[in-house]
Amino acid sequence: MNQRPAPTTFQPAAQEAGVLPGLTPAGLQTIGVLRARRLLVLVLNLVTLAGLLFGLSRVLGAGGWTLADIVIFVAFLFGAPWTVLGFWNAAIGLWLLHGVEDGREQVAPFAVDGDAATPLAVRTAVLMTLRNEDPARAFRRLRVVKQSLDATGQGAWYDYFVLSDSNDPRVAAAEEHLAEGWANEIGESGRVTYRRRTDNAGFKAGNVREFCERWGDRYELMLPLDADSVMSGEAIVRLTRMMQAHPRLGILQSLVVGMPSKSAFARIFQFGMRHGMRPYTMGSAWWIGECGPFWGHNAMVRIAPFRDECHLPVLPGGPPLGGPVMSHDQVEATLMRRAGYEVRVLPEEMGSWEENPPTMLEFAKRDLRWCLGNLQYLKLIDLPGLKPMSRFQLVWAILMFLGLPAWTLMIALLPWKVIEDGGIADYPAGLAAFLYVLFFMMYLSPKLAGFADILLTRAGTKRYGGTGCFITSSLIEIVFAFLQGAVSTFRTTLFMIGLAFGRAKIGWNGQSRDAHALSLATAFAGLWPHLLFGLYIFIALAILSPTVLLWSLPLTAGYVLAVPFAMLTAAPALGEWFVARGLCGIPEDFDPPAELVAIQAETRA
Repeated sequence: MNQRPAPTTFQPAAQEAGVLPGLTPAGLQTIGVLRARRLLVLVLNLVTLAGLLFGLSRVLGAGGWTLADIVIFVAFLFGAPWTVLGFWNAAIGLWLLHGVEDGREQVAPFAVDGDAATPLAVRTAVLMTLRNEDPARAFRRLRVVKQSLDATGQGAWYDYFVLSDSNDPRVAAAEEHLAEGWANEIGESGRVTYRRRTDNAGFKAGNVREFCERWGDRYELMLPLDADSVMSGEAIVRLTRMMQAHPRLGILQSLVVGMPSKSAFARIFQFGMRHGMRPYTMGSAWWIGECGPFWGHNAMVRIAPFRDECHLPVLPGGPPLGGPVMSHDQVEATLMRRAGYEVRVLPEEMGSWEENPPTMLEFAKRDLRWCLGNLQYLKLIDLPGLKPMSRFQLVWAILMFLGLPAWTLMIALLPWKVIEDGGIADYPAGLAAFLYVLFFMMYLSPKLAGFADILLTRAGTKRYGGTGCFITSSLIEIVFAFLQGAVSTFRTTLFMIGLAFGRAKIGWNGQSRDAHALSLATAFAGLWPHLLFGLYIFIALAILSPTVLLWSLPLTAGYVLAVPFAMLTAAPALGEWFVARGLCGIPEDFDPPAELVAIQAETRA
């Protein structure tokens, strides 16, 4: 093992004097190539959207335009772009994965430097941010990260920081006890640092910022981890080597995938995400290039420019949109790019994991926090000096949630459209059905591209328990996606209505991460509005047009089934049944890596 480097003041490894003409800041790609890719993607999206809008105008305009037609058309204009871009990202990603020989080189030309056995020369701080999480669970994961790093022979280059915002005295006392015990066990001064703030000003972003200002001059890089994060030592060392080789790489985001779970909800959700994210991220990284995403954890960050250039503003006005930025990561990515550093994502599975919410209600808490944070970007898109791509990313993040009420509005108007269209003799039913099916296929395209990727990969389905198990799991996940999509869309709509009236509130606290059942009372209390809305749609369409009701089921069944669906997917018995049969399992279920085996062993102990 390398001798531990002395804690000297940070000096850049090989700071570049400036940006070479015609190249991105790290010299990885030509700006002209990226511009051509972005223009191509723009044209593909505009042509596709124009075609969809033309077809929709023919359907809505049959018999003359009404107020409902105009509202639906405008709502579609807000809701469709996200799906259209998702389709093209997935299509491009699948082409890069299976249609060309150099897909990874086109997307991540820096990745080759992670594969070389270059000696490390930079020090890295591994951070775990906590707020009222299960201390034993969090420390268990961080200990495994250290063990895995030490096994690479490069562990001396990494120190560990537990940054707590916990305000529960019992949780704080347990954290301090575990940190002290771990530090004594290691027996090397400065290897483990525990710090608890007396408040959580700025939330997680403020927590990390305080670290940068207090300890950042000792390290060149930092690796933020959430309480549910785990990374392999090999993956961390690979990312470190890439950052070391390219001093103008400011943020390097790993592709984070789910960990094995006993919760049916989490298993199904992460099974779909596993496949949807891979081609989607591959395709988006191809044209986003050096203006990539940052998800706030499981990523390498260059401390000096982050500390000096990525300070988040406190948004003017009161809550809910004023105050500290909730979804800080994407803003930090745009500020890092503004500072002249690249932000990249490595779109390959490489030993970077997180846990997913075990129930629908826990998922909603996280989703609504993201919704509020993304809507705060409305006050940030005019930040001076941002790159055009960075502004687009902020606008796109806003549109991700603004489009959801648009879909709810379109569904709410469905019975009215049935009434209006009932007297039209030459109604274009065939065109309407074609557009409906086409748009569904585009909506599912990231998942379908991910499934195709596995089927096209040699022995790909073997990693998922075999072809039969994989196909069965895929069908389960598609049904789940429709039901969960309806629930999430309506819940977000209600939340945004509350925001408009200043009634919605989101806190920042620990999350429930273990599988647990939901009682009927709990599920009904959280989901009765969905049931009420679903009954309105079902009763109205059953009376007006049972045929339309049947066609609408992929969109509307989730409303009336929300309560039993939430209870069923949270039921421990169903999760155990899935585990026993390997359904919706991920490769780590069938061939667990050493890091996840170690976590399970410590959990049982």
